[in-house]
Amino acid sequence: MMTDQVPFNPDMACTLAVRHHLAHHAAAGMEADLLFLERWEMSPAPGAGPALRVAQIRRANPELAAAIRAEVAAGLRDS
Repeated sequence: MMTDQVPFNPDMACTLAVRHHLAHHAAAGMEADLLFLERWEMSPAPGAGPALRVAQIRRANPELAAAIRAEVAAGLRDS
């Protein structure tokens, strides 16, 4: 059986918003934070630690965080 899904690669961004940002604007060390935020938006992890990290990343990148949330929400609605 064939599917149209791309295999998941944990080292690569899933959203276009993060891919674009990493290609054009990312500073060294930012990739891990953005991938963490993206994964958290797709499947929030329990606990205060992850929530605090996400809050810090969102504060530092509010427009990007909103774009990731919107893209993830649209993808979830389409599935």
